[in-house]
Amino acid sequence: MAFDGVTMAALIRELKDKITDGRISKIAQPEEDELILTIHGKEGNVKLLISADASLPLIYLTDNNKQGPLTAPNFCMLLRKHIQGGRITSVSQMGLERIVTIEIEHLDEMGDLCRKKLIFELMGKHSNIIFTDSENRIIDSIKRVSFAVSSVREVLPGKDYVYPPTQDKAELLECSSEGKVLDALNPHSPSFKAIYGGFRGISPALANELCYRAKVDADKPLGDMSDEEKNALEKELLKLAEDINNGCYKPCIAYKNGVPVEYSSVDLTMYDHEGVTKNHIDSISQLLEQFYKEKNLSVRIRQRSADLRHIVQVALERNVKKYDLQLRQLKDTEDRDKYRLYGELLTAYAYQIKAGSKSATVDNYYTGEKINIPLDESKTASENAQRYFDKYGKLKRTYEALTGLIEEVAAETEHLRSVQTALDIALAEEDLTEIRQELAESGYIKKKNTGKKEKVTSKPFHYISSDGIDLYVGKNNFQNDELTFKFANSGDWWFHAKKIPGSHVVMKLKQGQEVPDRAFEEAAKLAAYYSQGRGQDKVEVDYVRRKEVKKPNGAKPGFVVYYTNYSMTTDCDISSLQLVSK
Repeated sequence: MAFDGVTMAALIRELKDKITDGRISKIAQPEEDELILTIHGKEGNVKLLISADASLPLIYLTDNNKQGPLTAPNFCMLLRKHIQGGRITSVSQMGLERIVTIEIEHLDEMGDLCRKKLIFELMGKHSNIIFTDSENRIIDSIKRVSFAVSSVREVLPGKDYVYPPTQDKAELLECSSEGKVLDALNPHSPSFKAIYGGFRGISPALANELCYRAKVDADKPLGDMSDEEKNALEKELLKLAEDINNGCYKPCIAYKNGVPVEYSSVDLTMYDHEGVTKNHIDSISQLLEQFYKEKNLSVRIRQRSADLRHIVQVALERNVKKYDLQLRQLKDTEDRDKYRLYGELLTAYAYQIKAGSKSATVDNYYTGEKINIPLDESKTASENAQRYFDKYGKLKRTYEALTGLIEEVAAETEHLRSVQTALDIALAEEDLTEIRQELAESGYIKKKNTGKKEKVTSKPFHYISSDGIDLYVGKNNFQNDELTFKFANSGDWWFHAKKIPGSHVVMKLKQGQEVPDRAFEEAAKLAAYYSQGRGQDKVEVDYVRRKEVKKPNGAKPGFVVYYTNYSMTTDCDISSLQLVSK
C-alpha cells in the first residue's frame, strides 16, 4: 500500500490532461502542510489537493472542498500574491521519483510575464511543497528545512533548489534491451525485494505483482532462478516500462472482508485467486481519494467501536470461564445415580449388615452382580442409606441447576459472538447504533436516558445476484430479526452459516419466480462471507424456506431455530454479486 512512482506517473498523465493551460483561480491551505488549488481548465473547475503530511503524502484531483482557517497562513498568502490567476504551462515528473513540478506563468506588478515553479516532493517524512522562481531559487516552502534540521540539504528562502538525494537505483524507463534489465539487481535478494530495491518508483506490492505475472516465486533469490524464470520476469518489467511510456494503466483497489487492503495503477492480478474483490476505477485521482477515504473510514470505525469490542470481549471471556467452571462442576455430579443405588441397596439389605461395619458387599438386584458399598462405621445401615440419599439429592439438585445455567451461559456466549461478528461487519458509525442499543438492552452497557430514542439509519446490505435476484443481508441481530420475520415472505429463501454466528441472508422472490442453482450458490456465499467463518476456505451453509424459521419465546435477538433444511458447502467469494446499497 504505497504511493509509488508508477502511481505518480499515472497521476501525472491525468494532470497533464486536466490542468495544463488551466488558470489557478483559488489557493487555500486548510491544513498546516496541505494545499488546495482550484484550477479553471478546459473542462471547468477542478481542485488539486497536495498534502505534504509526513505520514500520508498525497496529490490528486478532487471535487471535495475543505474549510480553511479564517486567516490564511503566510505560505498561502505568498502563493496568492504570486501565482493566483497564473496559467499552468507544464506538469512533469522526475523519472519515476515521487517529485512533481508544475510550471506557472503569470504577470507581475509591472505587467511583465514571469515564470514560477511549484515542486511537490512526496517523500515520506521528508515531504515538502517548494515554491521557486524560473532560476530554481527558492522563494519559500511549506516546511522550511535549516542546516540544523538536515545536514544534507537546506530548503530556505534564497537558497538554490536542488533535487533531494535519491537512492542508487536503476531507472526502469531507461531499460530497453533484453538480457540487461536484471543486471542492476541484487542476485542474492528475494526477487520481489530485488525489484523494488533495485528500481526507482516500484513498491513492494507492485514487485510482488510482477513476480506473480511472471509465474516466479517472489521469495526466490534472482541468482537461484533458471534462465526461463529470469526471461519471464524481465519481460514483465519491460512490459511495465512500455505501459508507463504509452500511458496504459488499469487502476484498481483490492478489498478483503469489505476493507480496502491495496491499490495500484496497474491491475493486481495476484489477488484474483484469493477471494479478494477488486474495483477498477478509470481515474487514478478518484482511486486515491476513494481508497484513503475508505481506509480512513475503516480505521475510524475500528477506533469508534473499540469500546464496544472491549465490552463484548470482556463479557465473552468471563462467560467462557464460567462455562468451563460449570462443566467441571457438572462432571462432579456424574456419580449421583451411584449414591442413589447405594441408598436403595443399603435400605433393602439393612437387616444383613452388622453394626460398625466399614463396608458392605451386597447383590445389585439391577445387574445381578456383587457390589461393595463403603460405610460410616459410626452409623447404622439405615443412617448410611440416608446419608447416600442426601448426597444423591444434593448432586441431583446441583445437576439440574447447572444444566439450566450452562444452557443460559452457552446462549449468552453465542449471542456475544454474534455481536462480535456484527462489529466486524460494521462499515459506518450508523451501523454501530443498533449494536450499541442491543448491548444496552442486554445489560452490558448503561442506557442513555436522553428522553428520545437514538435514530437508526443503518439498513441491511442489498445485493443483486448474477440472475437479477434481490439478496438482503442483516448487519446485526436487530436487523436479522427484522429481515427474517418482518421483511421476508414465507416463500422466500433464508440462508445462514451452519452452527456459527453470522448474518441472516434473505433471497427475496417475486410471485412464481424460478430460482436457478447459481442464485442459491451466491446467496450461500453471502451467508458464508458475513459470518464468523469468512476467513475459512469452505463454510457450510444451511438454507430453508422462510416459513420454516421460528423464533423461540424469550430468545436473544437474532436467535432462531429450524428443523428441516438443506445444506451446501461454499467459499466466501462474493465478487460475482453487485452491491446495491451498504
